[in-house]
Amino acid sequence: MAETVTPTVDDTPASTRRERTGWYVYDWANSAFQTTVITVFLGPFLTTVAELAAGCELGADDCDGYVHPLGIRVAAGSYYPYLISLSVFLTVFVLPVIGAIADRSAHKKRLLAGAAFTGAGATIAMAFVTGDRYLLGGALFLIANISFGAALVVYNSFLPQLGGPDERDGISSRGWALGYLGGGLLLALNLVAVTLLSEDDNPQRTLDLARWSIVSAGVWWAAFTLVPLRWLRERPTAAALAARVGGNVLTDGFRQLGRTLREVKAYPLTLFFLLAFLVYNDGIQTVITLASQYGTEELRLEQSTLIVTILLVQFLAFGGALSLGALARRVGAWKTVLLSLVLWTGVIIAAFRLPAEKPVPFMILGAGIGLVLGGSQALSRSLFSQLIPAGKEGEYYGFYEISDKGTSWLGPLAFGLVFQLTASYRVGLVSLLIFFVVGFLLLLAVPIRRAIVAAGNTPPRVL
Repeated sequence: MAETVTPTVDDTPASTRRERTGWYVYDWANSAFQTTVITVFLGPFLTTVAELAAGCELGADDCDGYVHPLGIRVAAGSYYPYLISLSVFLTVFVLPVIGAIADRSAHKKRLLAGAAFTGAGATIAMAFVTGDRYLLGGALFLIANISFGAALVVYNSFLPQLGGPDERDGISSRGWALGYLGGGLLLALNLVAVTLLSEDDNPQRTLDLARWSIVSAGVWWAAFTLVPLRWLRERPTAAALAARVGGNVLTDGFRQLGRTLREVKAYPLTLFFLLAFLVYNDGIQTVITLASQYGTEELRLEQSTLIVTILLVQFLAFGGALSLGALARRVGAWKTVLLSLVLWTGVIIAAFRLPAEKPVPFMILGAGIGLVLGGSQALSRSLFSQLIPAGKEGEYYGFYEISDKGTSWLGPLAFGLVFQLTASYRVGLVSLLIFFVVGFLLLLAVPIRRAIVAAGNTPPRVL
């Protein structure tokens, strides 16, 4: 009788082109939520619904009415920003747990499916947010946004299993590039529909178009998620195989998270990289978040200019991610990310000098942001994959997503405080330089080769 051999991680074959393509497609799928929902439509939509609940007339230019979620008095205009803050707070607790469970599960695709379809379903359910149903809209947004982050943790944890140290920069860059392309395509289609079908004297029609644009992002997210679920392979870790034999994934995941939190101090260089990422990524996220406000309030640009610039950033980020990915193959991801932070510093300085009421310079600057944006994010993701101890990809990408999402209030806070003191958006923008300068210095101080070896991994040939 033949002896039964228990499978191990080393028995898993190398990834195929089909499998990597399936992984790329999830970036294409989920980016629709980030661009169409978060960046453009959801904020104005939920704010309008809250204003209706506060008794304001649809289409009113000014409204200081209040809503009372759970008995708390909230200005209608503050409802959406508070929801963002609440979702970030909850995400900080959810993501590491999801990551720990992913590392202990032999069925990560099921986790990805559960998180992605939950988020997409909540987004599609925005179709029922009509009239003054602001509480329903807020609850659905919380579910969708937390699920979005949870799915990203599971999705990113596949990256170290798809390629060796010398391949991950290219794999991550292609994923980011496809994500910007997909997110930009759906956003363009929705903006065209809103432009052609909206009526200036019918604000209800504009509100309905915004709602269905949000719903379309949920449908897009769910439909294209089917591709990675079909093409990705399960590659369980040794811990996952052991848990499958005699443990409970959920309780084991919580226990493992506790052990990791106690043991993470054994990888101080990995933590130092996360600190650097936290700082410079906060600057990046703040530029993305406040660019429209800067263009509207300081540069006095028309909405059409902002829309064109948003689309320009999306599509040029496709080429930027691929270009910086190619550069990383020649000089290494660490040096390329450092270069991107120098370029981000140049972006801030250029934005400070932009003339008011001149759309072309603003769009040129948007093109520059697009070229550097995708690469800096993609290569940070792949560089971090080199610093993760084997078998703990989900947990560490949970911490990574917290660094990405959980501290994104620092930059806006600095911007807001400087504006309050100076009454100048330009000076407020310059205050963001500190995030890129300090982030650059922190990243420069990381001995990246030693950090990779300390995590138990093999450094790529080019760093």
